[in-house]
Amino acid sequence: MLNEKLFLNYINDFHQPFSGWDFSYLSDTGRMQNEILSWSYGSIAIQLVQDSQAMLDMGTGGGEFLSKLRPYPPTVFATEAYQPNVPIAKKRLEPLGVKVVQIHEDENLPFENDRFDLILNRHESYSPKEIKRILSDQGIFLTQQVGGNDCYEMNEKFGVPLNNEFSHWNLKFAIEELEEHQFKIIDSREEFPIQRFYDIGALVYYLKAIPWQIPDFQIEKYVETLYDIHHIIQTKGYFDVHQSRFLITAINLK
Repeated sequence: MLNEKLFLNYINDFHQPFSGWDFSYLSDTGRMQNEILSWSYGSIAIQLVQDSQAMLDMGTGGGEFLSKLRPYPPTVFATEAYQPNVPIAKKRLEPLGVKVVQIHEDENLPFENDRFDLILNRHESYSPKEIKRILSDQGIFLTQQVGGNDCYEMNEKFGVPLNNEFSHWNLKFAIEELEEHQFKIIDSREEFPIQRFYDIGALVYYLKAIPWQIPDFQIEKYVETLYDIHHIIQTKGYFDVHQSRFLITAINLK
């Protein structure tokens, strides 16, 4: 018989604060773990940063990742579209010499032509045309993306369709789009690692942090489904879904 008190205690994690793009509340305690990719975006990025003179980090979140890539080149900018993250990123990054800029649309970035020789983009949308405009000749664009079918098992379980707007988004499509804008692809990889949740509270916290996965997510609305997943975890020990990740390194050919 399931322990209802345990279930209720776990789902209270819905009310735990979340800021920037920091999942340490789950990852540091091992309540959520991700299968290891065959590549390290960070290891690739840090080498490129060392060779850069002017770089941009797109979708910096709260600046958690970029803050760990020092030493920086002479010019460093970061963009962030989600307003609540902007002051967090500024507080973390601007004392390090990074200029943080809030943006509102991918097609109109507030930078002059050929401004950067390196653009980093981790899990952020982008316009190939605009990337090409602000990236110098032979400049490098490094991106790790989340595929359109990311964690589809969650949506199946909650009875919520994946967002059709991104159903096409995968490595093949992204490469073709960049090549149409005269980028040369020098590296590309795609994998579907397991993301594992060891208690229902971890899943609740995660879904609150990424509202686009289940857009109308509320405890009251999905309590029966949550209880069912809780039963799976109590029986099996975990609840697994498959992420979708792909990596592209491209050179801008003016």
